[in-house]
Amino acid sequence: MTPPHFITTQDWGIDEIRVLIDRARSLRESPVQHLLKNRTIALVFFNPSLRTRASFEVGAFQLGAHAVVLEPGKGAWEMAFNDGEVMDGEAEEHVREGARVLSEYCDLIAVRRFPLFADWSIDRQDHVIKAFARHASVPVINMETITHPCQELAHAMALGDRLGDLRGKKYVLTWTYHPKPLNTAVANSAAMIATRMGMDVTLLCPDERYALDERYMNTAQKNAQASGGSFTMSHDIDSAYDGAHAVYAKSWGSLAFYGDWEREKPVRDANKHFIVDETKMARTSDAVFGHCLPARRNVKATDAVFDSPRSMVIEEAANRLHVQKALMATLLGAQGEIR
Repeated sequence: MTPPHFITTQDWGIDEIRVLIDRARSLRESPVQHLLKNRTIALVFFNPSLRTRASFEVGAFQLGAHAVVLEPGKGAWEMAFNDGEVMDGEAEEHVREGARVLSEYCDLIAVRRFPLFADWSIDRQDHVIKAFARHASVPVINMETITHPCQELAHAMALGDRLGDLRGKKYVLTWTYHPKPLNTAVANSAAMIATRMGMDVTLLCPDERYALDERYMNTAQKNAQASGGSFTMSHDIDSAYDGAHAVYAKSWGSLAFYGDWEREKPVRDANKHFIVDETKMARTSDAVFGHCLPARRNVKATDAVFDSPRSMVIEEAANRLHVQKALMATLLGAQGEIR
C-alpha cells in the first residue's frame, strides 16, 4: 500500500521506490500525459529554488495539473508551527489552518523548508514538514528539509541508467569545501538511497566532526545490512577513491559546530584539498561523477570533472522532472497506463 505522504524514502519499500523510478523512465519517454487533468498542486517555498520549483511546475503542467506557488513571507503570510504558540511575532498564519485550507483548494501539497541553523536538536525534528503532514488532509511531498527525497529518486535513476545493477558497486559520498556550511540534507539522502540500492558506500569527510547525524548513519548501516551492501566512514582520500564506480560530491556543515560558523571556518579552510579533481578521479574504476546542483565550479569540483563524459549532473537534474511526475501521479492514484 502506497504511503499517504512522501516525507522520506525510508517510509517507502524498496520495491515501491523501484516502481516509482520505472514509472519515471516511462514518463521520460512520453512526457506529456494528462494523468492529473484538472488537479491542483500547492508548492510552498520557504526557501529559494531553481530545479525544484521549475521541475514541479513543469511536471504539473505536463500531467495536466495546475501548480499554485506560495512563498510565505513574500506573497503569502509568514507561518507558525508550534503547538500552543502565542503568535505575537511576525507569523500571521498557523500551519493548523494553513495546511487545512490548502487541502480544501488543492489535491497535493509540497513543502520546501531548510533548517534554521541555530540548534540541531530542534532542526533534526523536521518539525515543519511533519506539521504539514499532520494537519493536511491531502498527500504532502518533501521538497527538501533535512532530507531531500526527490533528489534521492533522481540520483538513483541516473546511477541506474549509467551503471545498471547497482548492487556491489563502490559509491563514494565525499565532503567538499564550500565557503559556507550547508544543510546536510543531500548527504543524508545520498547515504540512505545508495545503501538501499545495495551499494558499498564510503562516506569520505575530513574527520569525525563531519559525520552525519547518528540517525542517518545508523539508518545507512541498517539499509546496507538489509540490501547486502556496506557503509563505512573514511578520512583517507586515496583509499576512498580507489576502485570507485560512483563519486558523489556535496558540502555540508559540521554538526559539531552547528550554528557557530566562525569556529568551523578554520577547519573548513584547512580542507580545500577535498575538491574532486582529475587526479582523484583517475584512481577510480572510471567512476561516474554526480552533484545535486547548484555547485561552485573549481571549489567543489574542477571544470574538467564537471565537463567530463562521466559527469551525470545534468542527467540527474533532468530526472527531477520525471521522478516528481511519477511521484505526484502515484500519490494521487492516477489510473491508466503510461504510454
